[in-house]
Parts: sequence; C-alpha cells; structure tokens
Amino acid sequence: MMLRQLVDAETSTYTYLIADLDAGVAALIDPVREQLERDLQLVLELGLTLSHVLETHVHADHVTAASALRERTGATTCASAAGAPCVDVHLRHGDVVRVGAIAITALATPGHTDDSLSYLVPGAVFTGDSLLIRGCGRADFQNGNPGELHDSITQVLFALPDDTAVYPGHDYRGRLASSIGEERRWNPRLAGKSRAEFIALMDQLDLPPPKQLATAVPANRACGATATP
Repeated sequence: MMLRQLVDAETSTYTYLIADLDAGVAALIDPVREQLERDLQLVLELGLTLSHVLETHVHADHVTAASALRERTGATTCASAAGAPCVDVHLRHGDVVRVGAIAITALATPGHTDDSLSYLVPGAVFTGDSLLIRGCGRADFQNGNPGELHDSITQVLFALPDDTAVYPGHDYRGRLASSIGEERRWNPRLAGKSRAEFIALMDQLDLPPPKQLATAVPANRACGATATP
C-alpha cells in the first residue's frame, strides 16, 4: 500500500491518497475543493485510476472536492449513512471498501458529528476529526455529543493495537501522525480522565464557530456540488 499525506494550508486539513500500485487504483480521503487540481495531477503522475473518494464526515471548515472528483474521474463517493445524502455508497460500521487489494474498513466514531467515520487499513487508521494528535474534535454542533465522542475514542479507536498509526483530519501545530499507544498515554483530553471529566471538559471549551460553517455544511451535504471551484 502506498500512502501520501497532503495538506491544505488555509484550513490545516489533511487529505490522504491510498493506492495499490500493482492494481493501479487509489482512493482519496477528505479531499479539499481548492486542492482539486493538485490531487488530480498527483493521481495522473503516479499512473493511477481514482476509484473511491471517502469522507470522514460532513465538514464545517472546508468544502469537499468529492463531487468534482466524481465528475472528472468517475470515482465512487462514500460516507456515513448518517451523513451527506449525495454520496454513491453509504457506509456503516464494519463495511469494507476495496481499493485493489487494500481493504479499508469503516469504523463508526460519532461524537464530533453524528456521521463521523474513521477508516482502518492494515497498520493505520484515518480518524478525521474524532481523534486528533494530542486532542480531539469539538462536539458542540452538527449533532455532536461529547459522551459519544468519548465512547468512540476509548471503545473503538483505543481498542486498536498500540502501534496503529493515527492519521488525523487536521493538525494546527505541524504534526503529521501519531499512534494509538501515544494518544492513549499522552492525549491530555483523555489520558487519566473519566468519561464524566471528559464531558465536562468538552462542555467548557466555548469555541467560536468555524469560519466556513454556514457555507461549508450545506455545500458538503451536496458533496461540494453547490460550491464554485
């Protein structure tokens, strides 16, 4: 499996390209509208066919390139059954997407939003905004729920082997990846805290709304089709 991590500097969003080089096929996780041409150029240069576009959730801080990628490449768009109605395939916990010989397993990890998914491949998990490096996503809009987020992280993600690499949807300090073992031990929002303490901490964050909330959420529920590239 080949993995490339790409960044949108404006929103600190990570997009991931996963490819089976032998089969010549690839998937993109959480593509950003403004990076459409960059991502298509990379796929072209590597001699790959984009077979799937996977969304971790309906984003509030950027507009997805999913619809444009589907139109340009014929890729199948996938997201949670609780999320955007525009995608081709609605995934539930345990569903598997196959990209060549690569099995990508959807893990339901709600709490940041009610439709949040993580994607598990051998040795790595792409956690979207559910689990970040030394942090986690907020849980105060889009039907977020801090109790559900705690359960998703501690019961689903932390149940994975310690050496599983963690690739988050964002990082605002230049960090690229972590591991399940690291986050279980060092994540300040979770390590040594009870479920009740985690909920109290999340309820007290008092964060401003994401800058693109009003435009990004409706656009992303249409897979980005309503936004102008």
